[in-house]
Amino acid sequence: MKAIVYDRYGPPDVLELREVDKPAAKDDEVLVRVHAASVNPADWHLMTGTPYIARLSAGLRKPKDQIPGLDVAGRVEAVGSNVTRIRPGDEVFGAHSKTFAEYVCVPEDGIALKPANLTFEQAAAVPVAGITALQGLRDKGRLQPGQKVLIIGASGGVGTFAVQLAKSFGAEATGVCSTRNVELVRSIGADHVVDYTQEDFTRRGQRYDVVFQVAGTRSPSDCRRVLTSRGTLVLCSGEGGGRLLGPVGRIVGALVRSRFWSQRAVMWISNATSKDLVELKELIEAGTVTPVIDRRYPLDEASEALRYQEKGHTQGKTVITV
Repeated sequence: MKAIVYDRYGPPDVLELREVDKPAAKDDEVLVRVHAASVNPADWHLMTGTPYIARLSAGLRKPKDQIPGLDVAGRVEAVGSNVTRIRPGDEVFGAHSKTFAEYVCVPEDGIALKPANLTFEQAAAVPVAGITALQGLRDKGRLQPGQKVLIIGASGGVGTFAVQLAKSFGAEATGVCSTRNVELVRSIGADHVVDYTQEDFTRRGQRYDVVFQVAGTRSPSDCRRVLTSRGTLVLCSGEGGGRLLGPVGRIVGALVRSRFWSQRAVMWISNATSKDLVELKELIEAGTVTPVIDRRYPLDEASEALRYQEKGHTQGKTVITV
């Protein structure tokens, strides 16, 4: 089969389209013929091996997983002996690893039936970003109907899902983005939009029950200033930091200091489960949530897709068609 492969850490130039062995499903796995995948910030970090702390799990000298990609949508070709929910021929979407390829094996718990009203390309845009937004707001932020949430980075992959999910929870959503994305964020349901090039959200005099930071370099202290006294700061990512720790140092520092705050500060690494994929599927089929796609690239142009992702101006998701 054809797959994107990289043998060493580096810029997108290290990615090559090669012929590799087709995988075989283990007892608890599903073999998927990939129709589409999508790009996530994690793909860039894994490809470049930065921040260096990531290499503790990704491989110290060279990458352990040499095929990038985390999101997948496609058709099931075969299932393992222990798989009960999924059958050959099913159209599915999910998240695992090594998805920039013609075939990939995914554990049954990391996959679900594709939303009936989405194309494969649209479905591939959902898993990692959608689940990150869902778990961040529902589980970590504990967002409740009537509460106010500020979403920093509202126009990106996670942010566009977060705005729509916040509204589905009955919350009042304020999105922070640049000028070019104001109309997009408003169009997906944000009650208020702050253009950070024109206005400082910390000086608006507004307080929020939840601040969900998925992008940007604003410090946790800045974010804390706009929280209610018992509010929650959910730290998903953000830019900045050195090559050793990246934003991790800033986030861990905030978690330590938060022990002395009245507010909560939380971070986590999202984990795709079939239960959460089904919840997203139901919201999508009901018309409550719709993935936003910026650009599409064929598999052999995966390096260009990664270059575009790194510019940091993606509106929603960048998709790779296979």
